[in-house]
Amino acid sequence: MTESERSKCRTVVGLVGNPTSDKGRGAKVDAQVLSLLREAGTVHGFDVLDLTGTSFNDSLNRARERAHEYDYLVVVGGDGMIALGANAVGCSGKPLGIVSMGSGNDFARGLKLPVNRIETAVEGIVGAIVRGSHIDVDMGRVTSLEGGYSVDPSTGSEYETPEGESAAHVHPIDRYYAGMLSCGIDASINDRANHSHLPNGSLRYFAAVLVELTHMKRYGYHIKATLADGSVEERDIISPLLTVANSRHIGGGIEVSPYSCFSDGLLDLVWMDHVPNFHECVVAISNAYNGKLLASNIFGWKRVREIEITRAQEGDEPPILMADGEYVGHLPVRVVAEDCALRVLVPPAVAAHEIDSKERVAEAIVRDGRDPITGAFA
Repeated sequence: MTESERSKCRTVVGLVGNPTSDKGRGAKVDAQVLSLLREAGTVHGFDVLDLTGTSFNDSLNRARERAHEYDYLVVVGGDGMIALGANAVGCSGKPLGIVSMGSGNDFARGLKLPVNRIETAVEGIVGAIVRGSHIDVDMGRVTSLEGGYSVDPSTGSEYETPEGESAAHVHPIDRYYAGMLSCGIDASINDRANHSHLPNGSLRYFAAVLVELTHMKRYGYHIKATLADGSVEERDIISPLLTVANSRHIGGGIEVSPYSCFSDGLLDLVWMDHVPNFHECVVAISNAYNGKLLASNIFGWKRVREIEITRAQEGDEPPILMADGEYVGHLPVRVVAEDCALRVLVPPAVAAHEIDSKERVAEAIVRDGRDPITGAFA
């Protein structure tokens, strides 16, 4: 076998970093991860291909266009970078490695992966590659219905559209997400946190929560949902908050959807049933981190297989949809649960344990007094 042939047989790990994160300091983290992976590659016989681009879309396009050149993809950063990885290799069976950095990292925390520990994360990824250790988790897929259209995922700005063309025709939505699709005040909070100058990400998010709660709007949604039992429910929801969740947390640990499981083939629809008074807001905030948020009758909850979300005749215009910290686009959309569609590299010790405790979730639903099928309070 020639040297060229041997090179073609070697395993290749693609890497996508986020050099613009943390005011440019992300580039140093990316360089460290690249160095650690290349050092491990000399020991374990794999090569590393740097696919980092100049923007979210540029990096995503590189990862997609060169997917035939790598066997594994590693992303460095927060939930937005996980979204990038999910859209690059989702439904392909190609494993995704996560070096979780920053202040949010809700998806990584949910999988019990190391956060802000570069060497530990890389060591775990290398061990997973060598031992073939991974888990398969669900994703949500968002596609536009007639009239819906995408925006720039990093800024939320609308794309240029040729004269005579509609944005919905030229820029349709087709996005996977690993955590949550935020459609109401949850998206407004995320947007406000993105533009905050506070030094800490979790602090930015919590401060944004407090500001947005002081002037909540009643957004108008019409939903048509296929529920967990196969039945279809169609109704208007006039609400400050609507989210379609795959994972439990958002904003650095707030449990908006405490009943969510990563591998049940379902998504969780959570909405605010009415505009809360001051006392209800205080109770909700106090339960935001302890898994008891949905014990309050402020919130509605249902498990869904898919859902169409359009604009209701009543209510305020919903904000730009967001998912995993990145901007998605404008209603109307269809959201579908993609069963075990994302393969994630995890250390063998993590792979050996069930990532979701179905018993824990069932007990929490009973504890909170909800019906597990209808979502209503008993």
